[in-house]
Amino acid sequence: MVGVSGEDAKEFCQKASEKTGKLIRLTSETEWEYACRAGTTTPFHFGETITPDLVNYDGNNPYGDAPKGEYREKTVNVDSFSPNAWGLYQMHGNVWEWCEDVWHDNYNGIPRDGSAWISDGEQSKRLLRGGSWFFSSINCRSTFRFRGDAGDRLDRIGFRVVASGLS
Repeated sequence: MVGVSGEDAKEFCQKASEKTGKLIRLTSETEWEYACRAGTTTPFHFGETITPDLVNYDGNNPYGDAPKGEYREKTVNVDSFSPNAWGLYQMHGNVWEWCEDVWHDNYNGIPRDGSAWISDGEQSKRLLRGGSWFFSSINCRSTFRFRGDAGDRLDRIGFRVVASGLS
């Protein structure tokens, strides 16, 4: 789903939790990066660099020494590229993904248990991860962080959820 604000994404999670009886929520920033990396330590789950053959981003802005490539100028189907080692698709590029966390400029004080960091910080800003079709390759790195207004509804922002047990 794209064009969804952070507020809309949280509302979706609440309604889905009520309907299913499971806890459905946005990922924390820590969970998102852990899932993106899928056990790797490289900038991307498949290695040191990317090309538009692997990820949907603005191919006019390559990563490192990689060649320029296709710029699709839109989202693509989630299964357009191979999943990471844990079976998760499109962790790099395509659309930014809202996280539960509010924006903090750095990691000083981040919860050590992997939960979302919702205290302090810029309460009107939410964390975005993953990069998008509209941005350059560097924004697609596993570690890259971005922020958006919780009310932003852009065609380059979506979300990913976690479902667990009973709500």
